[in-house]
Amino acid sequence: MRQISIAQLFEDHRDKLDLTWVAASGAKRHLELKERGNYGADVVGHLNLIHPERLQVFGLAEREWSLRVAPQRLKQQVDDLIAAHPPAIIIADGLEVLPTIQEACEATGTPLFATPKPCSAVIDLLRIYLSRRLADTVAVHGVFMDVLGMGVLITGDSGAGKSELALELISRGHGLVADDVVELARIAPTTIEGRCPGMLKDYLEVRGLGLLNIRTIFGETASRRKMKLKLIVHLQKPVAGVESPRLPLDAQTQDILGVPVRKVIIPVAAGRNLAVLLEAAVRNTILQLRGIDSMEEFIQRQQRELLDEDL
Repeated sequence: MRQISIAQLFEDHRDKLDLTWVAASGAKRHLELKERGNYGADVVGHLNLIHPERLQVFGLAEREWSLRVAPQRLKQQVDDLIAAHPPAIIIADGLEVLPTIQEACEATGTPLFATPKPCSAVIDLLRIYLSRRLADTVAVHGVFMDVLGMGVLITGDSGAGKSELALELISRGHGLVADDVVELARIAPTTIEGRCPGMLKDYLEVRGLGLLNIRTIFGETASRRKMKLKLIVHLQKPVAGVESPRLPLDAQTQDILGVPVRKVIIPVAAGRNLAVLLEAAVRNTILQLRGIDSMEEFIQRQQRELLDEDL
């Protein structure tokens, strides 16, 4: 179960949304996701009696609705909503807090906030925030890089040369996100975002050199805060008696938090320029994402040649 306290949400957005805590100040309530398939965006929305477990936002549309219905019906609807223990209610658009809502929140200890920001802007901002704070996460071993604007996770056994490859890529103008421990989070159904734990930020460990502060050595542009994972490059050390295929015909993927991520395996051998090979793999992946598959084009060309020979 993933959760965040309402007090923490209020503090994180006090300035951004100009929030005021109107009722039940300091109440200890939480926003939580009980199912793994859900996302942070599922727990905030417009005033909704069908989903009382959401963070309820009251805006102009809800205000117009409240003016159309009879006072007794409005009170009954508010009582039913509060009885379901919503985590909090936010009055947006600079609207005056209805006495019916304020009294019900004070009586039940339900946090009530007010903001002058538009209702839609409040919901959009909180959905982005909660998608990241309540995301499924996993920590993996490797080096996470920004190569040509694409998030690339470099994996491999210890001693395969991951850090040396990362250092070469940084010297070629690419950026480091994380070394050794990479925190990956599924922030959307098909989107994995990677970032570095705070303790390791900007540092790269290279055998023989120790810890290097990449931002200090190479400048501000050598470090990235986060990237979306698009490609995994696995460095494979040679195994006696096992030969790697020259032309892998099937596209490979690796499952990360339920999302298939493209994967390329690069055999490690003396004299191979891994930085050039990785850049080429990234460029090829970019083409594939645009619908251009070099291997498929070659196979089709070969089939056409065979058909021409038969004719």
